[in-house]
Amino acid sequence: MTLALSVTFVAPEFTGIALIAGFLGGVLPDLDMYSGHRKSLHYPVYYSVLVLPALVIAGLSPSMTSIFIAFLLIGAAVHSVADILGGGLELRPWEATSSRAVYDHYRNRWIAPRHWIRYDGSPDDLLLSIALAVPLLLTLNGLLHQIVIVTLAVAFVYTALRRVLPTLAAAIVNDVLTPRLPDHLLTYVPARYRETSPR
Repeated sequence: MTLALSVTFVAPEFTGIALIAGFLGGVLPDLDMYSGHRKSLHYPVYYSVLVLPALVIAGLSPSMTSIFIAFLLIGAAVHSVADILGGGLELRPWEATSSRAVYDHYRNRWIAPRHWIRYDGSPDDLLLSIALAVPLLLTLNGLLHQIVIVTLAVAFVYTALRRVLPTLAAAIVNDVLTPRLPDHLLTYVPARYRETSPR
């Protein structure tokens, strides 16, 4: 959404659709959370490659559709690349035991985490969220302003609970779901949640 604010300076009539598209693009990759997380909908190379032609089309022929597609792709590309800069895919990324951050479909291999931001939900991740939210909070009003506030509130709660979530998730899966769900449904629960010794 912060990147979409740039539209205000060149085509203010498209600012709203750009902001909505940026938000949705930022959320899109994580819709794979329970099915091939950071692989099924994370495309750091392909989203990034598609951004340039989408921006050219939006610049030459600005419309609600072209602006929406461009900023949807920007949001998805930034999300997919940003996940590489954080921790790995393990349940407790602060332990830095995983060599998998995001899958690169172009090269058919996992990209290793860089740990510039220690892990999702870390205090430094929250500070980055706050820094990116400030221009939005100072600029937007109405529904879009509320979306930023709610998203920031989620970031605060997630940071506060992040260290206990793996133990809680493993307990729910192992003690509540596993004894009650048939095996064919349990296959949809990511393996990282099905551990026997929560720490």
